[in-house]
Amino acid sequence: MENLKDNWLTDGLIDFEYKKYVLLAYFRKVKDSFHRVELYPFLSDLVFHYRNLVALRENKLILGESFPKELSIENLKRLEINYRKLVEDDMVMREIESIMEYALPQFKASLDEGSFIYEYVESKCEVSPIGLTSLYANEGYLFVTQPPESETNIYHYQITFFEQSNEPMRGIQTTFIETCARNLALTYENLKMTLIKKHTELPNPAAYLVLSKLKFPYMQTLMPIAKRLLVKEISKAA
Repeated sequence: MENLKDNWLTDGLIDFEYKKYVLLAYFRKVKDSFHRVELYPFLSDLVFHYRNLVALRENKLILGESFPKELSIENLKRLEINYRKLVEDDMVMREIESIMEYALPQFKASLDEGSFIYEYVESKCEVSPIGLTSLYANEGYLFVTQPPESETNIYHYQITFFEQSNEPMRGIQTTFIETCARNLALTYENLKMTLIKKHTELPNPAAYLVLSKLKFPYMQTLMPIAKRLLVKEISKAA
């Protein structure tokens, strides 16, 4: 079992003990992942489900819309399709509310644990420009390095813009370019100059280094945090 289904609350058997069993298995996976300092995909998954539960608790009308519907036999005989909402059952609603009251603090506790790990990893990372800064920072190169600093992973990045709750937000898309072996003679500035010669479509690119002081799981932890750090850095300069 990995991530929960988006509609885990109303999917299948709606029974408190059954849903409790499902959640216990899920949170065991989350805890095992966090103990390995592997934040993703579970951290974003926790945020998604916790926000959904809070919204459902505050607006029961949304909950009704998430239920499956069944055909009314009488209307089917008259060749009319009519959907009857299962949510009309008061016993079902009480069971749902019990499940939500149990689940919310469990999600919150796991989310707090993940956030603590995230902040710790972030505190061990430094982000800095490589060479001269470019006036256009929404596209360029991202270098990611961690101990023993013998290799650097290089990505092309592009900042994207979208709206969330009527507020402009920044996202980031990255494409892996190559892994370069490093030594004292081969500096980050040298690597940047080599990239400029290879990829002439970006003659004066922005380039940033995210350097971790400690070694962390790369794809599950360091890379997602490196991307977020870069977005924050570019946002500050905008």
